[in-house]
Amino acid sequence: MDGAAEDNNYASKLRVVTEGEWAGWSSYPGGDPFEDLAGPFYCRIDEAGARVCAFRAERKHMNGGMFMHGGCVMTFADFCLFWIAREAIDGTNSVTATFNGEFVGSAGIGDLVECRGEVVKAARSMVFVRGIISNASRDGAPMMSFSSVLKKTGVLKKTGLGS
Repeated sequence: MDGAAEDNNYASKLRVVTEGEWAGWSSYPGGDPFEDLAGPFYCRIDEAGARVCAFRAERKHMNGGMFMHGGCVMTFADFCLFWIAREAIDGTNSVTATFNGEFVGSAGIGDLVECRGEVVKAARSMVFVRGIISNASRDGAPMMSFSSVLKKTGVLKKTGLGS
């Protein structure tokens, strides 16, 4: 989600899924080419008002040992950062400035991977976020704890393209 170009208003690409396993969730098809390739990743606001992200682990997400690849977990975490911080970065171009993650578990093919987090502080030009990625198919076993700083790089310019 990061680095929204002037002609790519990422937030405008949010689409609600209407059928299948992900009905009621949203995604950003076409919003970030790398995330499109790595995902699909989904997001929603749960019944308690918390921002949640999730995806179903596929073979393409695995490493040679058939556990989820660390790069996949980090890519998902980066996607989650921007969903968790959506209100704090609304109307701005923003990028991931720092990312710290601790791998504490994994997932296999078919597992449901979820993330929840919070904005720790929203400052004028930076937003501090933390979260936990867990394996919902294994009673919420933690996979990664992370913290990050998002840098607001300027006001989102509306060009009419991509919106």
